[in-house]
Amino acid sequence: MAAYEILIADDHPLFRSALQQALTLGLGAEVRLVEAASIAELEVCLGEKGDWDLVLLDLNMPGAYGFSGLVLLRGQYPQIPVVMISAQEEAAVVARSREFGASGFIPKSSPLETIQQAVRQVLDGDVWWPPQSSAVGSVSAEAKAASEGLASLTPQQFRVLTMVCEGLLNKQIAFELNVSEATIKAHVTAIFRKLGVRTRTQAALLLQQMESIPGQ
Repeated sequence: MAAYEILIADDHPLFRSALQQALTLGLGAEVRLVEAASIAELEVCLGEKGDWDLVLLDLNMPGAYGFSGLVLLRGQYPQIPVVMISAQEEAAVVARSREFGASGFIPKSSPLETIQQAVRQVLDGDVWWPPQSSAVGSVSAEAKAASEGLASLTPQQFRVLTMVCEGLLNKQIAFELNVSEATIKAHVTAIFRKLGVRTRTQAALLLQQMESIPGQ
C-alpha cells in the first residue's frame, strides 16, 4: 500500500506532469498520485474514496468559480487537507485561500524543491504559505456568508448551481445531468434555501463572491 495518496486537481496536463515528477522525486515511489482535470472528475475520485492524504487544487478549475471548489471540498470533506496551487500569486489570493480553509498555497512559479517541501510539510500535519504572504485576511462578510452556504451544498447541488449561473434552464440542466426536470427543480429549491436567495440572479451574484480577487 502506498505511503501517501494524493489527488492532483489541475486542468493543465503539463503542470500535472510537473507535479507528478516533483512529488515522485520528493516522496519516493511509494506515493500514489491520481489526477483530475475538472471539479466533476475530482468529485468522482472523492466519492470513490474519502480518505486521501492531500488534495492539490488549482484555483481556476473547470466547474468552479474561483474559491468555490475549495469551499465545496472543505464543506464535504473537512478531514482532507487542501493546498491551493495557482499562477495568481497576489497576496490577496493567498490570504483568501487561508480564510477559506486551505492548508497551504503553492505558487505555480515555485521551483520543484519548494513544491516538495510544501507538500511534505502539509502531509506532516503542518501548513505551508509563501514567505511573502503575511497579508491580513481580505474576505468580506458577504463572502464568508456565501462560503458557509456553498459549503452546505451536496456535490450534485453545486453542479446544478454552476449550471444555473451559466444561464442554463432547468430543462437543459436535466438533459446535461441525465435526470428529470422535477429533480432539478427540487435541487434548485434546496439550493436557494441553503444560500438564502430567491432568484437565479441572486445565486449567480453569490457565487461571484468566490472569485479569486474581488472586483476584478
